[in-house]
Amino acid sequence: MTSARSSSRAAGGSGPVRRAVRGLGRALHLPFTGTARGIRKATHAHGAGESGLGKLIELHAVNGAGDVMITIALASTVFFSVPTDEARGRVALYLGITMAPFTILAPVVGPLLDRLPHGRRAAMAASMLARALLAIVLSGAVISGGVQLYPAALGVLVASKAYGVVRSAVVPRLLPPRFSLVKANSRVTLGGLLATGVAAPVGAGLQMLGPRWPLYGAFVIFISGMVLCFQLPHKVDSAKGEGKALLAADEQHLHGPRKETTKQKRPGLRTVGPAVTHALFVNASQRCLSGFLIFFLAFLLREQPMPGQSAAVSLSIVGISAGAGNALGTAVGAWLKSRAPEIIIVTVVAAVLGVAITAALFFSAALTACLAAVAGFAQALSKLSLDALIQRDVPEEVRNSAFARSETLLQMAWVVGGAIGIALPLNGALGLGVAAAIVGTGWLTTVRGLLAAARHGGQGRSRVA
Repeated sequence: MTSARSSSRAAGGSGPVRRAVRGLGRALHLPFTGTARGIRKATHAHGAGESGLGKLIELHAVNGAGDVMITIALASTVFFSVPTDEARGRVALYLGITMAPFTILAPVVGPLLDRLPHGRRAAMAASMLARALLAIVLSGAVISGGVQLYPAALGVLVASKAYGVVRSAVVPRLLPPRFSLVKANSRVTLGGLLATGVAAPVGAGLQMLGPRWPLYGAFVIFISGMVLCFQLPHKVDSAKGEGKALLAADEQHLHGPRKETTKQKRPGLRTVGPAVTHALFVNASQRCLSGFLIFFLAFLLREQPMPGQSAAVSLSIVGISAGAGNALGTAVGAWLKSRAPEIIIVTVVAAVLGVAITAALFFSAALTACLAAVAGFAQALSKLSLDALIQRDVPEEVRNSAFARSETLLQMAWVVGGAIGIALPLNGALGLGVAAAIVGTGWLTTVRGLLAAARHGGQGRSRVA
């Protein structure tokens, strides 16, 4: 009897303890579970959960976090660890060694993926696995400075672009009802940007522990991304029911879908129509501007920081301005209902041109940061609109090739802009004058064509399934 009472008291005494422990566990667990539920609610809103777009948004967020970890590790090795004059040479060498082979390899990616319409999830998973393994290779190269740094960095770049090509081709398959392509693309891109913003300080913290640690973080992130690839809906790998997008190649195809015939040849990339080609050219000028500003301002602010600020703070201000502009442009695209991507491109690039001219004429630190923000905003919306045009106007058979070639052209434009920025004298007014010339060349040569394409091709296009 006594032992029974003792057991009862012990059980009764342990009850409050158990409840306290459970309460503490819930309190510690709530920030993580609450955050996860909030993220899931945001990514799956407005039908994105039912269509599968929400899972793609989460996957792209993981992709962005992994890429920024590798970027932080490479930037500390190639740029920040040496004096300005030596950094110019090392950055130029890095661009040359990695980008020259990329121009040859990247166009091959699209046609190869075109032949794998039923293996899109596997292709994205392979790109994640490749970058995870290459991150381990790079973790040794950043310590030893070995020659494997450059081929490994090239491999990361090619795998990243391969993922981007397939991801862009997958979006139309996961489009929720009443979603425009611009809006869907921006939702996906915004997820990547937000993840990049969260992962960047984490990567910087890991970098303080040692140059290898951001790469170890990238390995873990990409392995989790590989798993997430196979959680996408099975319809991503199925071509059943896919409609062919309108080929606005000539007058015969401007006002209705092309007719399928048994004698019809496989469509080519040269017949994608004026809207895509003009949008691609103006996006190339935007990407060239981006590369130019990144490298020119990086070196300029190292030597001539903003008044009262250190070089690191000056670079951070401009970088945050550009990132905020890019995020805002992506967010605007997420809410944008417009189905005229041509008009979006013409409008936002005109704004960049105006700000660039103003910044060149009245050079100042504030106007430089303003240009970075507006350029980031315009680049985000312009790229979303280009993706929407390719998804809308390019046939399914060659859409991967179109994305691969467009990404290659944009990457090369970025390199050209970066090379100009590296070579140019460190004069602020001169540099921003060159920036205005870059964006003006792209805009002035395409504005008439884009407006004409919007007038003639904006009506009667069916939504891409």
